[in-house]
Amino acid sequence: MTTETGTETAAAYVGFRPTRKFQPTVALSPDGSQVAYSDDASGQFNLVVQAVGGGGAARRLTAYHDSTVREVMWTPDGRSLLFLADTHGDEFNQLRRISADGGDVESLTETPQVQYALGEISPDGQLVSYAGNDAEPTRQDVLVRNLNSGEVSRVYAGGGFVFPFAWSPDSRSLTAVQFRGNTDHVVYVVPVDGGEAVRILPPGDEPALCLPFAWAPDGSSILVRTDAGREFTGVARYTIATNTLDWILTPDWDVEHAAVSRDGHTLVWTVNEDGLSRLCARNLDTGEDLVAPVLPPLGIDEMSLSADGRRVALLVVTAVRPANLLLADFDTGDVSWLTDARPVSGNASAEAELIRFPTFDGREVPAWLYRPAGPGPHGVLLSIHGGPEFQERPRYNYAGLYQYLVDRGVAVLAPNVRGSTGYGKTYQRQILRDFGGGDLRDFEAAARYLRGLDWVDPDRIGVFGGSYGGFATLSCLSRLPEYWACGVSVVGPSNLVTFAKAVPPTWRAMMAAWVGDWETEADFLMERSPITYVDDIRAPLFVIQGANDPRVVQSESDQIVEALRKRGVEVRYDVYPDEGHGFTKRENETKAIGDASEFLLAHLTR
Repeated sequence: MTTETGTETAAAYVGFRPTRKFQPTVALSPDGSQVAYSDDASGQFNLVVQAVGGGGAARRLTAYHDSTVREVMWTPDGRSLLFLADTHGDEFNQLRRISADGGDVESLTETPQVQYALGEISPDGQLVSYAGNDAEPTRQDVLVRNLNSGEVSRVYAGGGFVFPFAWSPDSRSLTAVQFRGNTDHVVYVVPVDGGEAVRILPPGDEPALCLPFAWAPDGSSILVRTDAGREFTGVARYTIATNTLDWILTPDWDVEHAAVSRDGHTLVWTVNEDGLSRLCARNLDTGEDLVAPVLPPLGIDEMSLSADGRRVALLVVTAVRPANLLLADFDTGDVSWLTDARPVSGNASAEAELIRFPTFDGREVPAWLYRPAGPGPHGVLLSIHGGPEFQERPRYNYAGLYQYLVDRGVAVLAPNVRGSTGYGKTYQRQILRDFGGGDLRDFEAAARYLRGLDWVDPDRIGVFGGSYGGFATLSCLSRLPEYWACGVSVVGPSNLVTFAKAVPPTWRAMMAAWVGDWETEADFLMERSPITYVDDIRAPLFVIQGANDPRVVQSESDQIVEALRKRGVEVRYDVYPDEGHGFTKRENETKAIGDASEFLLAHLTR
């Protein structure tokens, strides 16, 4: 297979690139004086520790060139940090430890071709929970490591894709969640001394999202984010003695993040209201809501609550400002920015407008519109999010791509079609076993909506997406070819049979319920696969792929590119040998997004 090296990245796009980006992880130190995170200011995502009071520069504790720090947590004594890191985006995350003062990194796991997931440290500070498929590739077990002796115990090996969650106050048990799907969880209480695991949730046979995040100080109950019996995710209290679930929070939107202070007095949570985040807090002793600091309209990606519940560190983003860390103080109401990532030199000013357009079954599809100044006619990019169980929100997406395109006169419409999160579980579950079905008709409705706007150039509509969005892009180009001037697919599946066969081993049990069974339903999956309709693609296509992608392997892109080149269709194919499912190296992302933006402008402007 041959690949193209591409052109020099346009200097104009580089101006819109953020000065640094962050991994979705943030952790306040036990005394609340420092915050740990992972950013790419060095060119690669490394572990950073910074004082929250503004006194002192950020300290970079790691200096990786090929590894990515994915998730970070403090030990209870504040003397060291645990983190996960992989290499070249391969997602074979390994568990590491480093002193809070810096120094050598200690490897707590070093098992090739194994994926580990980090849980939590026990209240007594002695044990850390994590998960891994080290015993059997298709089974993710729960393990516990003694941080002093190094002894490892396999506390749950009951099968499935299982993750550790909250510890009991006495450090003798933890919760473990088997993921059978994004909204289908089974929760167990697992003794760490080798006792029998006990299934506690969901309360009935109906699949439900169930994510336990805190125990009561006396160990009598567990707080859980769940949508059991509801359309939206709320917070409930599971009482162990009575095996009952009682609701605490029942908003008409999803509770996305929730945490309880170490003393058990304060509950802090965020609510996703039509794509924007609202910060809330409550005194659990009195049941009274606290006055939360007022935040500007933004999205909250991650949250870390201080031990005393007085302050919370947030990773936040808006449409015109890249992701940054923010500190909110419940005592004073103050809000302060801990970091100041911004576009390198460009003027990001295109706010996102929430619109809705009708689709084939009477639903109204929510979408975010970024519109250039002037009457037009303008070209438009239909940008399709990944997941597909994910939500497009007003954010500085794709390292400034939206802002750059709008600045050059191209609008962006980013829809939340069926299968998206944030609009209730019924809407989200519409995508299950229907990839390339109702979602494709929603994309057609979006294209027709755009063609009906007097400021849109109907001959200059493109489509773009990564992961599931890449699949959707290929589906649009191959099955709705009359609508598109061009397309960009980033790590997108082209063949649902080969895609389902090649996913990570721990995912395989979920694929039949999510996409379809490749062994018994191959005809159905091929009927929904873009590769089946490749001869109908006529618009120019740009395909971007990471060679180490474990989720959508490179052969998915190879197939579609090879078929198009045989037909003589214009297709550019860039493979990054040191990347996986997305970009971890700053230089690679800058080149890929810069090249994609120039490709789009060439086809969406006159």
